Amino acid sequence: MTAASSVLALDLGGTSLRAAFAPLGDPAALEMVGRWPAPASMAELEGRVASILADRTVAGIGITAPGLVEGTVTRWVPNLPFLDGIDLQERLAPASVPLAAGNDAQMALLAESAVGAAAGLDDAILLAIGTGIGSAVLTGGRIARGAHGGACSFGWASADIGDPGEDRSGWLERKAAGRALDAHATAIGLADGAALIDAARRGEGAALAAIGAVGDALGTVLAGAVALLDPQLVLVAGGVSESLDVLAPPVLAAMRRQLPPHLRGITLRAGVFGPRAGLVGAAVAAGRGREWWRRKE
Repeated sequence: MTAASSVLALDLGGTSLRAAFAPLGDPAALEMVGRWPAPASMAELEGRVASILADRTVAGIGITAPGLVEGTVTRWVPNLPFLDGIDLQERLAPASVPLAAGNDAQMALLAESAVGAAAGLDDAILLAIGTGIGSAVLTGGRIARGAHGGACSFGWASADIGDPGEDRSGWLERKAAGRALDAHATAIGLADGAALIDAARRGEGAALAAIGAVGDALGTVLAGAVALLDPQLVLVAGGVSESLDVLAPPVLAAMRRQLPPHLRGITLRAGVFGPRAGLVGAAVAAGRGREWWRRKE
């Protein structure tokens, strides 16, 4: 791979930073560089990226962030507050190297729509379910961004008009993300969400009831999104995607209960890239440039 034909993909999460190089024309062909704990400061992040690029010249850089990204500016990143208000183009990219930045779920959907499970589709929804819930929407062949980059944050959707709300997490995150699975597990004497999933696979009643409650919350919120957007596909990414064998039935049942007949055939599927989706999306974005959310014709 010649220097000018490669891009740098950075997947910055609340707990870790991963980096890979990829060919411009093949963003899924990742050449892994490494994985490190999430940086504790902007100086640490700058130093890490400079070290990665020390002996490479790249055509572009793509980076995900676990929060609100507007253009190349990270506006609100709850788990990495030192990033708030930072222009990543100015701080991370060498002179003349374009940088593309975006929310991690949006980048995951970009990967799936460009070269993954949603390739060739114009309309899709993605939920990235892990510790929290990230989400993104493909509509008319482009990633929906909204006025400030924060469109389609379904983790903040609510199906409870009495919920008082929280500043750092939405209703759906509190009801259906990984930490909710952990809480359900603890309530019935199990170690964590993984143990809860295993128990549900064994057909244990209490575990199935807990999974049903999580599925009801996810399906009810997704029904509203499907009714609004009429997607061709709903994708699930993140760690919970590996549990769709037990989670999909209650999710689909709740969705179909709340949808009109012509929308009840919606498909729920795991993405193909799993934990690599953010890196692949960042590589796609690096190749497309600053307006990476527009479909490349």
